[in-house]
Amino acid sequence: MSEIVEITKTAKDRFQLWSEFIDKKHCSNLCEIGVYKGAFAESLLKNCKGIVNYYMIDPWRNLADWNKPANTDNEEFELYYKETIAKTEFAKEKIHILRGKTIDVLDKIKDESLDFAYIDGDHTLKGITLDLLSVWKKIRPNGFIGGDDFCASIWQHSEDFEPTLVFPFAVYFAEAMNTKIIALPFRQFLITKEQKGFEFVDLAKGKYKTQTLKELIGQKPNSNKNIISKIKNKFN
Repeated sequence: MSEIVEITKTAKDRFQLWSEFIDKKHCSNLCEIGVYKGAFAESLLKNCKGIVNYYMIDPWRNLADWNKPANTDNEEFELYYKETIAKTEFAKEKIHILRGKTIDVLDKIKDESLDFAYIDGDHTLKGITLDLLSVWKKIRPNGFIGGDDFCASIWQHSEDFEPTLVFPFAVYFAEAMNTKIIALPFRQFLITKEQKGFEFVDLAKGKYKTQTLKELIGQKPNSNKNIISKIKNKFN
């Protein structure tokens, strides 16, 4: 706990935050769910020399049942896939590409073999549920799950799209697993697999004031007209 607190004091973005955390915890076997254009993978592989295996899970294709701004056409997703490969070519001996949805490919990773998994998938209630429930058994005892888009408001996008429910579902999940979850700056979260009792620690300046879905639904949706372009440029 003290290590992540210290890291949050100096980290300038999520890339630095997780790079320092993974180094300090000596994580060598990692998995990223939701790779997009490969910017996060590139950052970790460059900055964390102790990484031995890096599993990248992403369909890189249009999903008919995914109502989110980033769900583009197959031709563009193919470009994202090629961009990912190009960005991580320098560490190709460490990379394992699992192209497909989490529930379809995760069995290729042995149970309790991962030190750290990072979830940045589709962010819907269905998506975060399947990702967390599926990856939990792949994490070693005392290992970690981190994630992105742990938004205090479920309306990350306009009301035309499915709400983002990484928060509060990840909190409910941690309670069900009887373990700790920490809200971090840059809309990140950290779940530990230590089985020492449930606790929700907010290191993000008290942003997470309610976990009640009724109140979260009642918040004002994002009306930004440029939300699609903002999402597409997020990892550039």
